[in-house]
Amino acid sequence: MSSHVVQGVRAMSSHLPRVVLYTLIALIVAGIALHGVGVSDFKRIWEHILARPGDTLALRFILQPLMSTIFAVRDGIRDARTGRSPYFWTIVSEPAKRQARLREGAMSTGKIILLAILLDGAYQYIAFKNVYPAEAVIVAVLLAFIPYLLLRGPVARIAQRWFHPTTSGKAQ
Repeated sequence: MSSHVVQGVRAMSSHLPRVVLYTLIALIVAGIALHGVGVSDFKRIWEHILARPGDTLALRFILQPLMSTIFAVRDGIRDARTGRSPYFWTIVSEPAKRQARLREGAMSTGKIILLAILLDGAYQYIAFKNVYPAEAVIVAVLLAFIPYLLLRGPVARIAQRWFHPTTSGKAQ
């Protein structure tokens, strides 16, 4: 029975990047449909984002990047152990590997992104008595994926020097 549970969890987690992507797209479309897109909307979004760190549910501005950082460190160390190229550099410079590496990042941060969307929706309802879905997506990506994207590669490079001190300074 336990092997069936493990297989089920693996199957669900392999669909997580797709679920996250479809959720983000649906929320962006819903946000545009509900609130439109204009200069005043972008101004409102940035005013709301800048006001949030000191407001209700501000703890998420610490916890979500912290969780993303933990996953970036874990995955960066794994990259160093296996000799893989740095995450962000691979995404930017190797189109053949881009999709697979972005999928890895989505699998690592997918739950954090979904939680960030839910928390931001709750925050918006409490603070503004309205929910702005596209704004929740922006905040979720800023808090949950950007730290991961920026930290995984440098962690891998530091860990590479630790795990392979003789090869870290030489071209491979």
